[in-house]
Formats: sequence, structure tokens, C-alpha cells
Amino acid sequence: MNQIDAQHLLSRARAGEVRALARAISIVENREEGRAQLLWAAQQAYGTAFRIGLTGAPGSGKSSLSDALIEVLRNEGRRVAVLAVDPSSPFTGGALLGDRVRMSRHAEDDGVFIRSMSSRGALGGLSRAAWETLLLFDAASFDVVLVETVGVGQSELEVRDVCDLPSCQPRSGDIVQMMKAGIMEIADLFVINKADLPGADRMMAAVRELIQISSTNHGVRPNLLKSIAVQGEGISILWKTLWERYQMMQTDQTLQQKRKQQWAAHVRKAAEEELLRRFQEFLERNKQLLRWTEARDEERSSFDTTIQTLVDAFIHSSTP
Repeated sequence: MNQIDAQHLLSRARAGEVRALARAISIVENREEGRAQLLWAAQQAYGTAFRIGLTGAPGSGKSSLSDALIEVLRNEGRRVAVLAVDPSSPFTGGALLGDRVRMSRHAEDDGVFIRSMSSRGALGGLSRAAWETLLLFDAASFDVVLVETVGVGQSELEVRDVCDLPSCQPRSGDIVQMMKAGIMEIADLFVINKADLPGADRMMAAVRELIQISSTNHGVRPNLLKSIAVQGEGISILWKTLWERYQMMQTDQTLQQKRKQQWAAHVRKAAEEELLRRFQEFLERNKQLLRWTEARDEERSSFDTTIQTLVDAFIHSSTP
């Protein structure tokens, strides 16, 4: 695929051709021929969509909230893309990819594109392919992109490196985990979803108290809202609040600064993934090193010395 072909494929995606966008994502995700040309073409549109991160514990209703938000956005005539990231199996690399089941009512809507993606073992739940897919969403001229991550944990903070406004949906019992994970410091908005369930008011009070004692994001404290997504309650207010914060970030230049930081974070992560890929290929080509490593374990050799020997061998193999 040359640069002209890449531009043509993205032009078709921009015109709303679902198959063209799906094909472009597959090329990027599977690292097929033409990937570099596609990303170069997509990079020119970087930052045009409003990216909203949705993270929260399993069962907090992330997909239901996404579904309800899509309805509100479509009623305003906005084109919406959803990237739903599921955890991958450490054994097969596969994932259930079941998030679109909860958003299936939008499947026939030409203004909505939903893509499920495996985390591919990425610690933060967001693989390199996920970031590159977001570039394609920008190039396809979507107005709003919802990024739904695999759940809250100390590694889920990567959502801040891809989204303009990360939001969190805490659930009963999540408070300590949120404090440990640093979620209080990175989320711009907290939503108590399933607010009709017992304990929701206590959860609301607990999060409100934590917000008051936590540090602010650029001098602005996170918003705290509640919703019942399956009934559509509180979703319009949620969208209004998100949009107002987004406009404020545009006005005070924090959005531009944040995207520069996100770009730098992506470059660093991509470099790390590339190094890991090359190291794994090196070990595949040199299986005797793995056998040697096992023998060193039996000899109770120094752990640090074994690691250093492996790394040095890899570096020397990569040096022309």
C-alpha cells in the first residue's frame, strides 16, 4: 500500500464507509503491509475528536453508560466511535470481546462505529494498537470517541495517556482501591452509576469527601454525578458536564498541553513494545539461551548476573 492508497482508504472511512474503517483498523492492529502509510496519513488529523475515557470496576456499568451516552450524542447529530478494550488471555491471547452486545441497538446506525479489541497483555489495558486505532478514528472524522478500558487497578492509569477526559465509575468497596491506584488523581469526573441500588448514597458521600481532600487536576476538582444508565437517567447532565469541561480545557490551553504529553507517552510506550518484541524474537532464535537460563537456576547462580548476560547478548546481537 502506497501513500495514495492509504489516503484513499481513509477518505472512504471519512465518508462513513464502515468496511473501509474496519479494514484500516485491521491493517494497523495486525501490523499488515501498509500500516506505516496509514498511520502517517491518519496522523495529520490527530486530536480532532473529543476522547472520553470510561473506566471502572467490572460490573459498574461501563458498557451500559457508553450505550446511553451514544444515544444522547446521536440525538445531537454527533458521530460516535467506541473502542472497548477487553483483557486478553495470558495463554491464548484471545478475549471475549463482549462489550458490543450491550450496545447492539446502535449496530445499524451509520453514525456509530463500535470496535472491540483485546488488550494483548498490555499492563494498562491499552495496547499500542489501541492508540493507533484512535488515530484512525480522528482521521475518519468522528466527533466523539468513547474509550472503555478493562477495569480499575494500579495499571489502568494509562487511560489518561489517550483520553482528554478520563472518567471513573466507582462501585461499593472500590474506595481503598481507588486511593491505592491513584484514580482520584487522574479522573476528571466520577459517576455513581446504578444509583438506584442500595448503598449508592453512601458511595456518593464517600467519593465527595475524597474529592475534597485529593489534589486537583489543573486547579479544577473532579465533578461527581450519579446516573441510572439503563433507564437513561442522568446521562444528559453527564454529557453537558463533560462538554463544558472539554471547552474549558480548550480555552485555557490545557488540552493542547495534555495532547503533547500524550503523544510523548505513546512514543515512549511504542518504543518499549518494539524493544520487547525484538527481545522475544531474539530468544526464539536463540533457544539455547533459555536452556542455559534453566541450567543457571539449577546451579543457583546469581539472578542479576543471569539477567545481565541475557541483556548483553541481546544488545550485542542488535549492534551492526
